[in-house]
Amino acid sequence: MLMQDLPPKTYSDAERQVREDLAAAYRLVAHYGMEDSIYTHISARVPGTEGEFLINPFGMLFRDITASSLVKIDTEGRILEPSPYDVNPAGFTIHSAVHMARHDAMCVLHTHTVAGVAVSSLACGLQPCNQWALQFHNRVVYHDFEGIALDHGERERLIADLGPTARVLILRNHGLITLGRTVAEAFILMHNLERACRVQLAIQASGQPIHPVPEEVCELTARQYESGDSNRLPGAADPDAREWRALLQRLEQPAPTASFRD
Repeated sequence: MLMQDLPPKTYSDAERQVREDLAAAYRLVAHYGMEDSIYTHISARVPGTEGEFLINPFGMLFRDITASSLVKIDTEGRILEPSPYDVNPAGFTIHSAVHMARHDAMCVLHTHTVAGVAVSSLACGLQPCNQWALQFHNRVVYHDFEGIALDHGERERLIADLGPTARVLILRNHGLITLGRTVAEAFILMHNLERACRVQLAIQASGQPIHPVPEEVCELTARQYESGDSNRLPGAADPDAREWRALLQRLEQPAPTASFRD
């Protein structure tokens, strides 16, 4: 079903921007090969609301998601606007848990990539063996696998493992989650985390010893990433603005725009 078949809606400028950014994030995940058929999910909090968020229509390929097709849902599982689609039950469990507990998280991004699932299944987890990984040094938390996330009782345990400040959660034997204050931040964190996992697996596959990075350098690098100073545009408050603007250019051709359709 094409998105122009949906009835027209009026959104605030803030919600329109979040919808367009979220649709773009879905298409970027597809572009970089981080999708898992129709599974996994990205959600974004609806600006100016309590407990409302946007998530993908279950059954649609990430490459085809538009701002108009996103489903608006609340943390009780109620779909808040007419939609021909439902949502992934496991996606609701995970994303509602995070949005209920972490009001600082505008966007929550979850993937099942080969590299991410592989690292999540290693007893050692993510290792500080490359620059991308050092962004997350001592800033990753883990949640043990409990089966497909259909039990709403798991939400309390996931929230407890996530804690109040972590922006990266590795679901053991399952996959990766990033939390962002913006859609851009959540995507860029995941893009870097995915590459960190790929590099780690390549190093481990070589069978050669890993060259160690001193602890103080690991911590310095993580703080450099957190500060965003080296990436900040003059006069801009968002250190991810430059990269997000460049990433959006990936969607200009050949994929159609992720914006609303007339």
